[in-house]
Amino acid sequence: MRVGRVVKIGQAAHASGVSPRSLRFYEDMGLIVPGRCANGYRDYCTTTLDRVVVIRSLLESGLPVRLIKGALPRNPLDPAGAELAARAEIRQEVEAYRDRLAARIAALTTQHAALEQYLCAADDVECHRT
Repeated sequence: MRVGRVVKIGQAAHASGVSPRSLRFYEDMGLIVPGRCANGYRDYCTTTLDRVVVIRSLLESGLPVRLIKGALPRNPLDPAGAELAARAEIRQEVEAYRDRLAARIAALTTQHAALEQYLCAADDVECHRT
């Protein structure tokens, strides 16, 4: 399998849209494993950068690092590792997280509607705010 071009941390941060600090954090959390040069500098291949984009997306969705770590294949270069992403217990945890998030959204929507109703009543006008 072709791994792709290898880049240093600054270039990797720019290419993936995250900071060098985030890349180090992902490494510390075991989410990515960059290569190392003889001088100790980190090297990031395109496969790792693609993984960073997925991690960033999952983090932005609010998924905890613990679940992201369990959901991602351990070795992105190992095709059998993709099966790890479908493990039943991780999938169930992600689904439960999604369901809790949906419940929170529903509660916030109800609260929002109540506030809109209050504001309309306080203005003593008919409102159609959204």
